[in-house]
Amino acid sequence: MGQPQIDCWITLGSTYSYLTVMRRREVEKRTGVSIRFRPFLLLKLFGELGYFPFPENSPKTKYMWQDLKRRADMYAIPCNLPAPYPAKQSILANRVAFMGLREGWGDAFIHESYRQWFQGGQEPGSNANLIEGLRAIGQLPDRVMELANGAAIDQALTEETDTARALGIFGAPTFVVGDQLFWGDDRLEDAVSYAKYGRVNPR
Repeated sequence: MGQPQIDCWITLGSTYSYLTVMRRREVEKRTGVSIRFRPFLLLKLFGELGYFPFPENSPKTKYMWQDLKRRADMYAIPCNLPAPYPAKQSILANRVAFMGLREGWGDAFIHESYRQWFQGGQEPGSNANLIEGLRAIGQLPDRVMELANGAAIDQALTEETDTARALGIFGAPTFVVGDQLFWGDDRLEDAVSYAKYGRVNPR
């Protein structure tokens, strides 16, 4: 039997996904469960639903930053909050991440993009985040941007978003194990348990 795997549906622009991205390698090492990133366009699904989870300057958004800080401190993950939000250029960031996963450097880019967002204040999809992030992982920004903005990546990412919709995904991060969905970074350990044992064990 092969190594258990979780599909982590992620949108660069999702705040709570920062915790998952930063925790991923440690969780994989500790549990033996592989976590595969699958970028999709969550904003497209929000638009279809007429919904946005954290409106600017709302009490819910204020709570989000407090909650993220508590959870980042719990995991000893550095962050400078509040980070720029919402990430208005996240579609481009997700195109780059999707392309990178096809070429084998997507995981490194996702990690670097989130690090720059939550530690350096550069939102995903901005010129600074993209250029510095790509250079940091040894990629040529001009080449990547030309391909990421092309019709092939646009179509493939649209199809991936269609798959997310069909699975019933409505937020990020969402972990998928078989036909089971686990929504939110705080459900990562539940997803790991289900991938290993077919059930959620008490923590």
